[in-house]
Amino acid sequence: MATPLRSNSRLSTAMERTGQWVFSQEIPTDVIVEVGEANFNLHKFMLVAKSNYIRKLIMETNEADLTRINLSEIPGGPEIFEKAAKFCYGVNFEITVHNVAALRCAAEYLQMTDKYCDNNLAGRTEDFLSQVALSSLSGAVVVLKSCEDLLPMAEELKIVQRCIDVASARACNEASFPCRTPPNWWTEELSILDVELFGRIIGAMKQRGAKPLTIATALITYAERWLRDLVRDHSGNGIKCSEPIDSDLRIQQRELLESIVQLLPAEKAAFPIHFLCCLLRCAIFLKASSACRNEVEKRISLILEHVTVDDLLVLSFTYDGERLFDLDSVRRIISGFVEKEKSMAVFNGGDFREVSSSAMQRVAKTVDAYLAEIATVVELSISKFNGIANLVPKGSRKVEDDLYRAIDIYLKSHPNLDEIEREKVCSSMDPLKLSYEARVHASQNKRLPVQIVLHALYYDQLKLRSGGADDRNQPDAVTTRNQLQADVSLVKENEALRTELLKMKIFISDMQKNNQTGTSSKSIGTRKPTFFSSMSKTLGKLNPFRHGSKDTSHIDDNLGVDVTKPRRRRFSIS
Repeated sequence: MATPLRSNSRLSTAMERTGQWVFSQEIPTDVIVEVGEANFNLHKFMLVAKSNYIRKLIMETNEADLTRINLSEIPGGPEIFEKAAKFCYGVNFEITVHNVAALRCAAEYLQMTDKYCDNNLAGRTEDFLSQVALSSLSGAVVVLKSCEDLLPMAEELKIVQRCIDVASARACNEASFPCRTPPNWWTEELSILDVELFGRIIGAMKQRGAKPLTIATALITYAERWLRDLVRDHSGNGIKCSEPIDSDLRIQQRELLESIVQLLPAEKAAFPIHFLCCLLRCAIFLKASSACRNEVEKRISLILEHVTVDDLLVLSFTYDGERLFDLDSVRRIISGFVEKEKSMAVFNGGDFREVSSSAMQRVAKTVDAYLAEIATVVELSISKFNGIANLVPKGSRKVEDDLYRAIDIYLKSHPNLDEIEREKVCSSMDPLKLSYEARVHASQNKRLPVQIVLHALYYDQLKLRSGGADDRNQPDAVTTRNQLQADVSLVKENEALRTELLKMKIFISDMQKNNQTGTSSKSIGTRKPTFFSSMSKTLGKLNPFRHGSKDTSHIDDNLGVDVTKPRRRRFSIS
């Protein structure tokens, strides 16, 4: 009696079981079948009775007695060949949805067809496929999953296409008429597939008329399964991504993401905006292609009125929440939405320069709140801050209190800015659109530049002067704004003049103190004009009453002073 031979590699448990049932035949084996690292001691006559492929090998060989056959290329490997060999020996084994595709491919490889022998392995597996495996969505998906390692033979045998047809039809039916709970259970079933096969099912569902929301539901489930750490975290405070961006894992994730984006349905509003924001952050992090990023950005911009501050923050921060991403994507999204609103305004006969739709007003409020959140980041430059603030049309902000709050937070978080830089930060805000409470706060805010503070101080006075009308009901806003600017310029000039006069007064006082010790030794009649008297005369010429009754500019300074006449008064502004 023969015993199964063992190679240098250790045989698996399945191979040992195969040896046991071959040994039980009590007939010496006459051929060794090699499948990978496994060796099977079998009988030629048992194999030839079912396999036309093995019969041809034995008949066409040049060897007198063929004792070794290599079948390492058989689909399914040693495990599937074991079942095929059992079938040749008439030993029972179980055909399941997990192995039926591999058995069908192995039967085709070994030519174990009904044409060669009735009730052969190929016919048995075909019956199981049509009657059992492809009778349900779950069975079709499992068989299709097993085909991933059986290509291209599974494709040639039409197993893949049959599974796709059944899966797409069942999925469309479940989406329209759910018979299980939860209703979206079928999306979890499809998500186990490779992205290529999954994409083919999605394409088949589109051809069958599946709704965009149905396709979107399946894509969301698939993305959350395969990009779990990158998509499911919506907070912006996730775990640190320690995997290098050029690692095999990240490359696979990048290719997967780009494939998912290509599968997005044409309906732009089919996806929740928070999912699109997470998808875009994933694309930014993985350095996906420009086409991939642009497609997601366009979809977000089209439904930006539904965005929240948290959604925009998802785009702005890294997964650990410690630093800003490149804000160019946020700017492009807002700009795209504004352009869309302008186009709609023109189409409706409005003025594209004054976009103030309800959607635009909601976006403006969200953008201002978003600026307040990112204003605390030290590395946020003035140009980037203003670049986002200025994207919103002026007419969309009826009241600019939210923008003022964002600017105040930015100035507080960047205390080393000089006056000019602070003015640049405030340039995106219109002080005339601040509420009364905001103006009161601004008038006492030492962080603001002088110009903004003066606007806040003078605005209420101008309102009283014009009759106390509210700022939004002013008949001539341009005149009011020009008057404010003129007053601000005048106040600045007065402040500069007051400072210079103060310095001059201190200088003259110091000169007088230095000259007090030397005045006693000089003659009163020969006293020379001092700097103080010269300056007093010079300032006297600036007298506003020069042409009035008290004008003294005609008096000759070189003549002596008559002590009998009243002393000439000096008009000093010191």
